[in-house]
Amino acid sequence: MEEKKRFRPNVAAVILSPKYPQSCEIMIALREDIKDAWQFPQGGIDEGESPKDALFRELKEEIGTDEIEILAKYPKWIAYEFPSKITKKLYAYDGQKQIYYLVRLKKTDKINLNTDHPEFIDYTFVDIKDVLDKITHFKKGVYKKVLHYFKKEGYL
Repeated sequence: MEEKKRFRPNVAAVILSPKYPQSCEIMIALREDIKDAWQFPQGGIDEGESPKDALFRELKEEIGTDEIEILAKYPKWIAYEFPSKITKKLYAYDGQKQIYYLVRLKKTDKINLNTDHPEFIDYTFVDIKDVLDKITHFKKGVYKKVLHYFKKEGYL
């Protein structure tokens, strides 16, 4: 009998720079705990919390600001599995199921990675065409789907 996978409810943000829509640059951040792992800001949804509330809370916790404008939301949950070395080392889950939001940052000068519990050690804005080349390998499939959807809908 196959063991049922455990996926942590999570919210993720595709953050566009304040230059959007004139320029389509997306924020990626370098994780503190996984070597060379660049990703979108994301985090768990607490019991009784809505995905939207979790989005604002997680952004404040991870990048020091929730000064964003929500532009769109991916229409369904999307899941990925952690690589086995990460699952065993860091989490009680096999992966995450996520809701993705496309947001525009209001001001870049508000980003502060030196939060109470730092998760990132660096960040940058990259052109949309370079995102998949920069991010960690096990998230590429999900990111490709999400970015394709937002592009198809006319946002990117």
